[in-house]
Amino acid sequence: MDATRLAAIARKEARQLARDRRSLLLAFALPLALLVFFGYAISWDVRDIALAVVDQDRTPESRDLTEAFLASGYFTLVARPASASAAPALFARGAAQVVLVVPPGFAARLGAGRVAEVQALLDGSDANTATIAMAYSEAVARTFGQRVVLRGERLALPLTAESRVWFNEELASRNMIVPGLVAVIMMIIAAMLTSLTIAREWERGTMEQLAATPVSRLEVVLGKLLPYLGIGLVDVTVCSALGVWLFGVPFRGSVWLLGGLSLLFLTGALGLGLFISAATRSQMLATQVAMLATFLPAFLLSGFMFAIETMPAPLRFITLLVPARYFLVVTRGIFLKGVGPDVLAAQAILMVLFAVVGLTLAVRSFHKELEG
Repeated sequence: MDATRLAAIARKEARQLARDRRSLLLAFALPLALLVFFGYAISWDVRDIALAVVDQDRTPESRDLTEAFLASGYFTLVARPASASAAPALFARGAAQVVLVVPPGFAARLGAGRVAEVQALLDGSDANTATIAMAYSEAVARTFGQRVVLRGERLALPLTAESRVWFNEELASRNMIVPGLVAVIMMIIAAMLTSLTIAREWERGTMEQLAATPVSRLEVVLGKLLPYLGIGLVDVTVCSALGVWLFGVPFRGSVWLLGGLSLLFLTGALGLGLFISAATRSQMLATQVAMLATFLPAFLLSGFMFAIETMPAPLRFITLLVPARYFLVVTRGIFLKGVGPDVLAAQAILMVLFAVVGLTLAVRSFHKELEG
C-alpha cells in the first residue's frame, strides 16, 4: 500500500465532501439533532401516576398513609371513590392508574400490633407503567410500615434491608439513555455517510477514471474511509460533551479510552457503509439500505430499548451480530461506571472483528464492481 496514493484518495474524498452540503449536514447537524430530540423525547421515568384512594377506615392512620403516597412525588391524587368497585370504570376511562384501597379496621389492627393490609389495584394495560407503579407503591408502603414500627405500634421487623444505588444515584433514565444514544446514532450516521461515497462515483461517472488509476482496492477503500473516520470522532466528542453539558450525564471514565474504542467501532461501521455503497451503485438505494441495516437493529436489538437477557433465544443470538450492542456497553461503562480496558477488553476484541469484517467486505465488493 502506497501512502502517497492513499493520501491522495483521502484528499479527493475530503474535497468532494466539503462541496456536498447534504453530506455535511448529515455528518455534523443530524447527530446533534438526533441526540437532542431523542434525549428529550425518550424517558423511562414515570411521574405523576394518577392515584385514586378508597379510604374505608377514615382515621388519622389511613390519612397518613395517603399523605405518604402523595409526599413521595410519584403519585397525584385524582379521585376518592367510595368503594373499590369504581376501579374498573376509572381504569377504563384512563382517569386513574392506581387505586389504593384502605379497608375498615386498618388503624385498629396497627394499634393492636397486628399486620394491617392495604390493597393496590393497578391498570395493567400499560405493563411498563404498572410495573413501575407497583414498585413505587411497595416502596411507599414499606417506608410507611417502618415509620409505624418506630412509633412502637407494631412489633419490630426481624430483618431490615437498606439499599444504596451505585453509578446512577438519581435513578434517572437519561443517564442510561444518552450514552446509549451516542452508540446508536453513530452506528446509523457512520454507515449512512460512507454509503454515499462509491455510489456517488458511479452516478457522477467518475468511477471509470478511478478504476484506471494505479491505486489498489485497499487504498481506495481506506482513502475514502479516512475523512469520515475523522468526522466520526468529532461527532462522538461533540455528542458526548453535549450529553454531559445539556443532559447532566456523569462522565467518570477515560476520554482516551472512549476515543480509542470509538475508533474501532467507527472503522467497522464506516466499512459497512462502504460495502453497501459498492454493492448498490445508487445513492438513494444505498441510503435506504444503510438506514434499514443500522437503524432498527441498533434501536431494537442492541440492548438500548429492551434488555437482551429478556429476549427469546433466537433474538439473543441475532443480537451478537449487532455491533452497536458492544459499543453501547462501552459508552455506558465509561460514562457511568468509569470502567477501564480490563472490563471492556471483550467488547474491544469484538469491535476489532467487526472492523476487519466491514473492511474486508468493502474491499471485496469494490473489487467485483471494478471487474464488472
